[in-house]
Amino acid sequence: MREENQSSTLNFILLGITSQQEQEDVVFILFLFIYPTTLIGNLLIILAIRSDVRLHNPMYFFLASLSFVDILFSSVTIPKMLANHLLGSKAISFGGCLTQMYFMIALGNTDSYILAAMAYDRAMAISRPLHYTTIISLRSCVLFVVGSWVIGNTNALPHTLLTASLSFCGNQEVANFYCDISPLLKLSCSDIHFNVKMMYLGVGVFCVPLICIIISYIWVFSTVLRVPSTKGVRKAFSTCGSHLTVVFLYYGTVMGMYFRPLTSYSLKDAVITVMYVAVTPMLNPFIYSLRNRDMKAALGKFFSKRISS
Repeated sequence: MREENQSSTLNFILLGITSQQEQEDVVFILFLFIYPTTLIGNLLIILAIRSDVRLHNPMYFFLASLSFVDILFSSVTIPKMLANHLLGSKAISFGGCLTQMYFMIALGNTDSYILAAMAYDRAMAISRPLHYTTIISLRSCVLFVVGSWVIGNTNALPHTLLTASLSFCGNQEVANFYCDISPLLKLSCSDIHFNVKMMYLGVGVFCVPLICIIISYIWVFSTVLRVPSTKGVRKAFSTCGSHLTVVFLYYGTVMGMYFRPLTSYSLKDAVITVMYVAVTPMLNPFIYSLRNRDMKAALGKFFSKRISS
């Protein structure tokens, strides 16, 4: 009964990224630019890949899947933050808070496993080109993406249920612009030792794709270094460079956020979350399209079709 009463009456206060009103206005304008840019950029990637038959291959199937996840990832948090600023409110309900946390964990994990699938795809294309179409078939691509979604949601569910079972009393101010697991655990007046252990276990699950990415690129570079031609080296770097840039941006900020004690978390750390929650999904379309001639050609073809029609 106590949990039912808590879920129906408890509201959290999202402190945002800064405590200064003037800075909050600047942050609002920044996010007002970031969110539409993220939506348009990732949607254009999906539409360009869908409309160009030359891009109907595993590499771009994974890229379109990543763009779709990035659209959802940004949409979980940024619209709520923008709406709260316009309404002059920082409140979020207990249920809304848990929903945000669930989808952030689920989509964040899904994103990381799709990045691992992309790395494996590039490793097979460069290291085993003769067997590539057999190993990376349409069926295996679909299984990779579906598996990423299943793992992401499976990892998110226990954290959400465990957090839902906690009691919150006294301070209800979340030191972030969305409901993240770390600041929520700091607010609880229940015993959170098991929750913290599960959180670090979840971080471990989240980092499994990073290990797969590292192994894939060790395989790629060991193959490339055996090729005497410098042209082969340049081609491998141009093919994998965009993906590596995204991986460094994404995992660098996430590891900086969660690979430390829970007690060290404060409002200033909300700035770090902006990088992987908002900035990285916005930059992904630019990173992939600007460094990829096929993507640029597909986008040009897509726009020319729309203009002519």
